[in-house]
Amino acid sequence: MHKFIFLFIFISLLSCNKKEIDMTEYWKEFQEKNVEYKNSVQPQSFYFCDNKKDADECADLVVKKIKQATSPSVWWFEKNKEELPKVGDIAIVTDWNGNPKAIIRTTKVEIVKYKDITPEYALLEGEGDKTLEYWKKVHWDYYTEEMNKFGEKPHEEMKIVCEYFETIW
Repeated sequence: MHKFIFLFIFISLLSCNKKEIDMTEYWKEFQEKNVEYKNSVQPQSFYFCDNKKDADECADLVVKKIKQATSPSVWWFEKNKEELPKVGDIAIVTDWNGNPKAIIRTTKVEIVKYKDITPEYALLEGEGDKTLEYWKKVHWDYYTEEMNKFGEKPHEEMKIVCEYFETIW
């Protein structure tokens, strides 16, 4: 039994190190082909959403340059003591398993109340049928899930970080 546990941990560590190497190689390849980023530090990497199906679909939409925006809540940034995104920020988008899929650059950041999200913005986010109705439903569900853990609920007046980006790799 102990041999099995050790083997599992060893394989897990190898897998984790392989992801780091893949990410580093991905970033170095990008830098080689985009010399203006030659001296830039490897940026953060992340996946969209909170489940494999949606994360992988969103990564694919970014690769295809369909998804050009994302909408975390201001609440999330405050709860996690994270800085809001800024124009010019670079990030590596991954699939659910942490495989690098694209590099994005933030082009615009707006703070908008949930109730004021527009159909044009929902279209830029690029998910589902790209309608405002779809955007509102899936985001309401998402915000409800993330806030529920803290005994809080989303509301129409809550502030959303509308982060616009372009896929640069």
